[in-house]
Amino acid sequence: MEFHSKLLQPLPESKARGWNGPLPFYMTYPGYYGPDKEQMLLQDLEYLQQMYPNDVKRYQKRVADILDKTDYEGSMIYDEYPDRCSLLALTKSICRVLEKEEDSAPGEDMIQILLFNEVYKRRHGGCRGRITL
Repeated sequence: MEFHSKLLQPLPESKARGWNGPLPFYMTYPGYYGPDKEQMLLQDLEYLQQMYPNDVKRYQKRVADILDKTDYEGSMIYDEYPDRCSLLALTKSICRVLEKEEDSAPGEDMIQILLFNEVYKRRHGGCRGRITL
């Protein structure tokens, strides 16, 4: 019992390497994924997305293709706090495109989730549509 209670205790500031001054509260808890773990999180997300049903994978690919057009330096998807109204407008425009292309178009909620996942991946190191040297 004592071992488990020690696991859930915050990390003392003196034990954190490479940090001067007080630590933000979220960095002291076990399981915190810092900047060095983002690539691992993205790989995990992409692996789980491979297990989506075939229709959802097809929609995800199409959402990514459409998002390529708004993926440029200075795009609103890279704002610190992207505008909710702009993201919802982008969701609705993607829905209209899919309604024209598909016999049975997916729901707006599913497209919104796929769009937000794709935006997350691009903001945190996924480089689809970008040229990297």
